[in-house]
Amino acid sequence: MQRFTRRYFATAGAAALATFAVHATALAADTIKIGVILPYSGVFADTATDVDAGIKLYMSQHGDMIAGKKIEIIRKDVGGANPAAAKRLAQELLTRDKVDILTGFVLTPNAMAASDISAEAKMPMVIMNAATSSIVTKSPYSVRVSMTEAQLDTPFGAWAAKEGIKTTYIMVSDYGPGHDAEKFFGAAFAAAGGKVLGSVRMPVANVDFSAFVQGAKDSGAQSIFVFLPAGPAPSALMKTFLERGISPDKVKILGSGNLTDVRVLKTLPNEAAGVITSFHYDPAHKSAANAAFVKAFRAANKDETPNLLAVGGYDGMHLIYETLKKTGGKADGETFIAAAKGMKWESPRGPVSIDPNTRDIVQNVYVRRLDKVGGRLENVEIYTAKDVKDPGKEPATK
Repeated sequence: MQRFTRRYFATAGAAALATFAVHATALAADTIKIGVILPYSGVFADTATDVDAGIKLYMSQHGDMIAGKKIEIIRKDVGGANPAAAKRLAQELLTRDKVDILTGFVLTPNAMAASDISAEAKMPMVIMNAATSSIVTKSPYSVRVSMTEAQLDTPFGAWAAKEGIKTTYIMVSDYGPGHDAEKFFGAAFAAAGGKVLGSVRMPVANVDFSAFVQGAKDSGAQSIFVFLPAGPAPSALMKTFLERGISPDKVKILGSGNLTDVRVLKTLPNEAAGVITSFHYDPAHKSAANAAFVKAFRAANKDETPNLLAVGGYDGMHLIYETLKKTGGKADGETFIAAAKGMKWESPRGPVSIDPNTRDIVQNVYVRRLDKVGGRLENVEIYTAKDVKDPGKEPATK
């Protein structure tokens, strides 16, 4: 009979642990971990819900296996506009959770902060919403699938002036995208013959717009151009406009598309008809791809209608999946970004591509008028600027 000594058990135990470690390493190699940083709590929580719904819909349609590897999502709550927390969470995802790709990012300050981790770790970072033009210059391993304010507002400013609007007053939230909106809309409007009579920057989390709206009214401008982030602010501002007697039949209300986002439309009275906005996506966009997307999204989300944030999550996952297919599952920064550059696909918003020079989205920009259609308010496209690149960056960005 074989005798089992203490030394034998120690040796056998070590061998078992070694075997387990090899097995765990193999399992890890067969998994691609994606860290999602979003404000799941706080005033911007609804934005995280929308982005996450887009992520979940894409994965439900395309599975969780790519190039023989399992996709694992790890979610982190940044709570709001908190760059310090965003950077800490990105670091945790890198060192503790061992993620391969960072994504999410509703707000610019958070995307900027996490970009430092992406650059240092050479980790791919897919930006699903944050819209300041310069974000992708912070890390050579980042790529954006949403939009930039410069991209939306440059063609809009030129269009507005050419349509006979002679003067405007600009109201923006006081952070990166708002600064871009103020700069690029104003410059394009002026270059096309319009005149900016004044401007104001408002606190990001502000929902009391009384004083700001009075200032705009007192300017006597023929139009008011507005940029606000998605969330509760657009509804609050539109309500204040109407309360102060500023309606589209008296003053041209112009804005970035958040102003008449599908969530905002639920809160607006018919008097808001006539507001004109510029955006890259609306659920009313007419295409087969969008009709299928809206139908699937509503079925998966208790008949809720998708918005720009949902499309950002959906297209972000499309980019990740298709890039990993091209790389055979390799997710290191150099390989991933090289494969993502120049990628093209048919999004629910229309044809899109990734500019190989800037790593930013190229897409159609739609000018829409808020009309009453079938008894409800709807954004109706009245002009399309095709294949618009971000004008806010030099074309030589790495």
